[in-house]
Amino acid sequence: MEIVYHIGANCTDEDRLLKSLLRNVDVLSQDGVKVPGPSKYRRLIRETIQGLDGATPAPETRSIMLDAILDDEPTERLVLSNSNFICISNRVFDKGVFYALVEPKVRGLLQLFPGDDIELCIALRNPATFIPENFSKSKFDDLGTFMRGMQPIDVRWSDVIKRIQYIAPHCRLSVWCNEDTPLIWGRLMREIAGVPDSVPLIGTYDLLATIMEKEGMQRMKGYLKNNPPPTPQHELKIILAFLDKYALDDALNEDIDLPEFTHELVDQLSDQYDADVDFIRSMQGVNFITP
Repeated sequence: MEIVYHIGANCTDEDRLLKSLLRNVDVLSQDGVKVPGPSKYRRLIRETIQGLDGATPAPETRSIMLDAILDDEPTERLVLSNSNFICISNRVFDKGVFYALVEPKVRGLLQLFPGDDIELCIALRNPATFIPENFSKSKFDDLGTFMRGMQPIDVRWSDVIKRIQYIAPHCRLSVWCNEDTPLIWGRLMREIAGVPDSVPLIGTYDLLATIMEKEGMQRMKGYLKNNPPPTPQHELKIILAFLDKYALDDALNEDIDLPEFTHELVDQLSDQYDADVDFIRSMQGVNFITP
């Protein structure tokens, strides 16, 4: 069986990708793809990994887990999504390391389904917005305490990706930028579900609708319906043209309300993030999804 773990990151799509996939459970099931609701597995997986505490699961653990999640339905591909699979926002900088828990948590996820084909999916986000957003969702009142002494300028997603690859060298690893998601939403849905373009999915413009005026969305959908684009690249050009005219200004601008994050630091973090993304895109074994 193919097991797909969408592991976040924290404060990226906020379960919207899972919700879009859940709108298509019937059509996906026809292709052998199961997208269970989060109540079926999130607590189960968390408590099982915590109970094992690094130990190897008993041989029957896999079948017990699948029985609980699938309700005996025939499945070829299982999609499991949780932005807290690695940790909650409080612990993103445990021990002063960016995602210090990624190794034990990924190892635990892999051990639950030995022998299955495991895929890992993760969205990145500019540290200039990622850090403030996670800080706001944490229990901390002081940024330095939240980051356990780590400096924002030292945050590198490439370090996290390297560590995931070290723990899971044989797993397919798909990566994308959260900032690109409105433009690649339909492709993300298909990549994670593992279905071709020929499978009709609803909700492929769900996220685009959050940053575009309602009139623009209606006009764009009408245009695409009457003028089906021959390629994904052609479709992207059409989307960008409508977005250029109908984008919601407030939706595209992210306010950063932290005194420590000066304009100079935000610019520096953004430039560094762009360079880090370019490096990750060039890494062997990374399926980097771009517009």
